[in-house]
Amino acid sequence: MKKRKSIRWNTLRITALGFLSVIFSGGILLYLPVSNAKPIAFIDAMFTAVSAVCVTGLVTIVPASQFTVFGKAVLLLLIQIGGLGVIACAALFFFLLHRRLELRERIVLQEAYGAQQLGGIVGMVRKVIVGTLLVEGAGAVFYAIQFVPEFGILRGIWYSVFHAVSAFCNAGIDILGEKSLAGYAVNPVVNLTTILLIVLSGIGFTVWFDVLASVREAFRRENPVRWRFGRLKLHSKLAIITTVILIAAGAAFIFIAEYGNPDTIGGMNTGQKLMASLFQSVTTRTAGFYTFSQGALHEESKLFCSVLMFIGGSPGGTAGGVKTTTFAMLILACVTFARGGNDTECMGRKISVANFRTGFCVVVVAFAVFITGTIAVLALEPDSVATIDVLYETASAVGTVGLTADLTPRLCRASQIVLMIMMYMGRLGPLTLVLTFAGKTHPRDKVRSLPKEQIMVG
Repeated sequence: MKKRKSIRWNTLRITALGFLSVIFSGGILLYLPVSNAKPIAFIDAMFTAVSAVCVTGLVTIVPASQFTVFGKAVLLLLIQIGGLGVIACAALFFFLLHRRLELRERIVLQEAYGAQQLGGIVGMVRKVIVGTLLVEGAGAVFYAIQFVPEFGILRGIWYSVFHAVSAFCNAGIDILGEKSLAGYAVNPVVNLTTILLIVLSGIGFTVWFDVLASVREAFRRENPVRWRFGRLKLHSKLAIITTVILIAAGAAFIFIAEYGNPDTIGGMNTGQKLMASLFQSVTTRTAGFYTFSQGALHEESKLFCSVLMFIGGSPGGTAGGVKTTTFAMLILACVTFARGGNDTECMGRKISVANFRTGFCVVVVAFAVFITGTIAVLALEPDSVATIDVLYETASAVGTVGLTADLTPRLCRASQIVLMIMMYMGRLGPLTLVLTFAGKTHPRDKVRSLPKEQIMVG
């Protein structure tokens, strides 16, 4: 037990310090004259590095005009490392050197990915890396359909690769200009490619493997039967169902709330409005690309999108937030309580109390970071800054989303540092902080029983 705790602490330290090391190194590289087309402040270089490694997307400068090709290549590398994770990238380095991973290193990988079993962990990491590169490559091919004719072969391929990686890693950083993908708001190729990349990475690698294993199992039978959704594990079913519901609900809300807003989707036809609403719903929960001005959203839309950003994507992927399965589990627990039940059940399975407690702690920790950061920024900024815009910005930072109500570049340096801290904590994830204390039960807890007493709530 002590050895397992020690390894867990080592994993947490490797993750936390690894991200810091990559951020600092990336910030230095982005600050170099060779990376910049014009002078840049050191804090802007560091802010960009934090945003890239934490796959957020908030920026204080315009990457397209600020960085040279070398600087953009550094930015792309930081995004890829941030998306895969420091530990996975370290494992990739060992694979390239044909170095065999020791038992301790395998356990670190197991802890980092939350795998149930140690066996096959190396193969799983290989599949994650290969799957990531294959999907990013496919995304680049689809982007090239638009970008190559528009920008030429070399530049078009470069733009395709960069935005495929940025979309799949949920970074939301672009090198097209000042307005993200606003110039492609009605372009189906760019919109659908981006949506698919975001959803595939946001659903989590665990769901990938479960779906593929289930499909393979169906075709291995002597009398192959059609693949059924019910064959998936509870985690996968919850992640998929919750993702679909949140995307549909978000798209419907944006479509209705912004229907007549001329500064967002009001000037589009019905089909274009539906596509823009769907894109906004998908990107709000994890990515950071946008096809219309976020500052022009109605206040109710900003508040709703802030909730989606706080929820985020699914575990085991590149998305941030408290995660879809955590949100679904807490909703199920509330429904169970309202019905007078004791056990939280879902699709023929019982969710453990320990699982629920972990989810509850994740939400509390994430909410504490969100509220603390919001209060700090409000205290540092003048009264002229709208509270809803600050909420939008801080929800975007802690959820590692990257959408901005056109506020981040205008914030004071102290507020930008607050956002940097929030992005870093959001990338580590509230679960990392919760796991720090997990399993530290007192030896006497197994043999002693204290009297129970009710506490008034509500």
